[in-house]
Amino acid sequence: MFGFGVKTVTTQELAEKIAAGKPVILDVREGYEFATGHIPRAVNIPLGTLVDRMGRLDKNAETFVICQSGHRSASAVRKLTKAGFTEVYSVKGGTSAWKGKLKK
Repeated sequence: MFGFGVKTVTTQELAEKIAAGKPVILDVREGYEFATGHIPRAVNIPLGTLVDRMGRLDKNAETFVICQSGHRSASAVRKLTKAGFTEVYSVKGGTSAWKGKLKK
């Protein structure tokens, strides 16, 4: 757990989930940050627009939220959980800790 009951996974756990299927990966960094490199298949919804755009997401899907370091993703997970999402996880360390390739 990463503060205040936020469920978390490591980047290694996320890599295993990706290898096993096609999880929802939500990148909450700003668009210019996303453009510099992101996990393949990640969807970019900046944290500042998340509340207005979360209706586009499946509340029942296993969703992994990532940012640069893990702080914004934890905030996003709190917002999503409050809105009724149940299987939502913050990725500890964010893209800074990601060992795989990033798509540009």
